[in-house]
Order: sequence, then C-alpha cells, then structure tokens
Amino acid sequence: MPYIPFTEEQKITANSVELADFLRMRGEKLERAGREYKLIYSDGSGKHDSITMSGSTWFDHKNQVGGGAIKFMQYFYNMDFPTAVQELLGQRVTPLSHAPPKAAVQDEKPKIFKLPVANENMHRVFAYLIKQRFINPEIIGYFAKNHTLYEDKEHHNAVFVGVDEKGVPRQAHKRSTSTFGKSFRQTVEGSDTKYSFAHFGNSEKLFIFEAPIDMLSYITLYPENWRKHSYIAMNGVYENAVLTALKGHSKLSEIVICTDNDIGGIDAADRLRDVLCENNYKNILRIASNNKDFNEDLKQLNGVEYLPAVPHKIKEEYHRQAENLEYLKCRPEKLSSQIYAAFKNNQYKYLAEYALAGSAFFLPKTQRLSDENRAFLRLQIKLRNEYKAYADKGKTAQKQRNLSDSVQAIMQDLKQTARTREQSVNTAKLLFQLADNAVRMEVENALSQLIQEHCEEEIVHEPEHCMEFW
Repeated sequence: MPYIPFTEEQKITANSVELADFLRMRGEKLERAGREYKLIYSDGSGKHDSITMSGSTWFDHKNQVGGGAIKFMQYFYNMDFPTAVQELLGQRVTPLSHAPPKAAVQDEKPKIFKLPVANENMHRVFAYLIKQRFINPEIIGYFAKNHTLYEDKEHHNAVFVGVDEKGVPRQAHKRSTSTFGKSFRQTVEGSDTKYSFAHFGNSEKLFIFEAPIDMLSYITLYPENWRKHSYIAMNGVYENAVLTALKGHSKLSEIVICTDNDIGGIDAADRLRDVLCENNYKNILRIASNNKDFNEDLKQLNGVEYLPAVPHKIKEEYHRQAENLEYLKCRPEKLSSQIYAAFKNNQYKYLAEYALAGSAFFLPKTQRLSDENRAFLRLQIKLRNEYKAYADKGKTAQKQRNLSDSVQAIMQDLKQTARTREQSVNTAKLLFQLADNAVRMEVENALSQLIQEHCEEEIVHEPEHCMEFW
C-alpha cells in the first residue's frame, strides 16, 4: 500500500476509537463482562471469547498480548498500519474478515477435542513436579488417580485435564517437563474454555489460580483439610471456567483470588473481582504470594533461586496520590475559575482537590453526613478503592484528552444557576470523575519524573554503557 502521510492528530484519533462501539457497528458480536466487553468470534479451532476491551484498549488473555485500537486492527484483521488507521478514521469501510494471528484458517469447522495419548508411566512428570517444582508427591498422586493429571506419550509433557459436571474430559493443558530451553505450554486444540483443571470439595470456598502448578503449589504450602475446599486453575487470567464452576456448584459462596503477585496478576485480580460482582458474587477475598507466585514461594522455602514479587507501580502511585489529596473548602462561586486555572497550568493535584471538594459540596445533605470535610474524606477513599489499573492502559495523550473532556463537561455543567436534587448529584459525579482524571495525570507526571531521574542516574554513573548502545 502506498505511503499515506497521516498527521499526528489523525494517528491519535484513530488509536483512541472506542473499540466496542466500532466493532459492534461493523457486525462483530460482543458481550458485557464487568466494566469491559468480550469479543465473541470463531476460527478453525472453535469459538473464542478470550479478547476483552475497554475504551480504546484491548487484551487477548489467551495469547497475553494487547494494546490500542490500531494494534487491534493489525493483530485481529491482519491489516497494515495505513489501512488500520483509515478504517478507524472512517476513511474507508471494507468488509472485516478475521484472520487469526500467525495462523491461516482454511476450515471453519471446529476442532474435535481429543486428549493426548497417555504414557505408560508418569516418571518424568513426577520427577519434574517434585524435584523442580517441589510439589507434595501425595498431592500429585491424588490428581493422577483421578485421571486429571498424567504424562503424555509423545513428548512426556504434564497434561492437566478439565472435566465437566459428569466427569467427562472437556479441556486439557500441556506443560513441558524439560528443564532445558524455553518452557512449553499449550491448551489442547478443541478444548472447551468453560472447563479447566480443578478440584471440588464440600466447603463454600473456591480458590482461583492462574495456572495448575500455582494451584498445586498453594495446596502444598497449605495442605490442612485441603480436599474439603475447591480449587481451579484458569490457564491464564480469564474467568470463563470460573463462572462455569460457580454456576455448577451452588455451595460455593466464598471466593479467594490467588493470581500472581505481579502486574498482570494484580490487574487480573481486580478485573476478576469486578466480573464476579457483576454476577452477584460478593464474598471475594484476595490472597497474594510473598513472591511472584506460590511456586516461587515454594522455591524460596527449598533454598533455590526464585522470582520476587513485581510491584504494580501505576496502581501504587495512584493510591499514593489519592491519599495525599488535601481538603480545600469549596467556594462554588469560584469553582469554575479555580478548575480552569489549575487545568491550564497543569496543576493536577490542585485540580483534583478542587474537584473532589466540589463533589463533596454538591452531594445531597443526606449523603454528606455532618459536613463537607467528612464527605471529602469519604470520596477520597472511594477514589482510591474504585481505581482500576487494568482499565487504565491508555497513553498519556489519551489521558490528557480524557481530562480535557472532563473539564469541558463540568465547566458547562457549572453554568447552571439552579439545580434539582438529581442535577446536584450529577454535578457531584462529574466532579468526582474530573478528580479521577486529574489524579491519573498526576500519576503520569510522577512516573515520568522517576523514569527521567533513573535515566539521568544511569548516564552519570555508567557513561560507557550508554556509549556502547550507539
């Protein structure tokens, strides 16, 4: 395709398109999943719903890849960059034809699920899980006897099996047992994602993990009466099998999320909590490993090298900024000018404080409790608790536009001279949203400053390393 000189503004606009709305108008099928949407599509291996999207961002939980709107068009439809931008800008409208990444689909018939042929013994799987992963042999034996864990004949992989309500295998996940080279993990073709490797007991507790080895590691660490509880591995960070398990086991009412203690796992926990709440499950806890995951905890206990936890810097910084907001008494007659001045001068902390104080002021007296200061503190806690880092994947330019739109909306709203109770509530909500967008921009500035300071430190202390790069 010939070179098209898109302006920077056009690129930003294209990459900021609301994907759910765009795809729905183009005929794609989407389903609501908490605060996100799932894209429902089929290819040669069957029906899939592993891609979720929020605003202009998306994530493929199966393949662990995501990004903005332009990247989605390139990834999902195999478009080149110019075509993707033109489609998103509406400059061209062609029939969208899904071509799965890195795989040409010739046959739309779904693959038939078939378990890999089992080896006559489990010597390599036992050796790998016990010596390399430090899993309790009795726990391995339990799942082996139940035929949900075995060794395949061809490559000696560990095969973790998910069965349906009648005990029929519906899903299988292969994991290499080799200690050399890159580890191999793959879901068997034709697997039904509604089922996964699991154990169901008689108690009300369900423990949720990203992978089977995480699950076996947790049971090894906390073995007391483990069989009475229920455990499930998602094979990633997607909730399909979890929801199926909950619907099929009505006793399960206490849910414990045990995803990894890293950025992906923390985001997955927050997202899964929202999805579960949307499905009317309220008793939800989060247990985090001391290190990256529970198998890394086992490694540490056994004195071998392990991976530490990875802090979620964006989430932590947002919480810190929200907690540091100070109450400024709202003067409604000056609120518009205060907001405009703070926005114009990029004073995002002040902007957030003015907005949150204004939100407290416009709350109905019944929600304000005794005074605005207490209402401010309640809103400050709400701001911290409701922040979802998994939905905050936009670039700085997009966050700046969100803030600008929020400022324009509240400036227009504040022109009202008289308000009904409902209008006051709406004003409070707009101001709260403005505070959230302002804090997000303050986070961007703080993290950018940290990166800059780190780079400057490297330049000062390691000049020869920087020179080698060039």
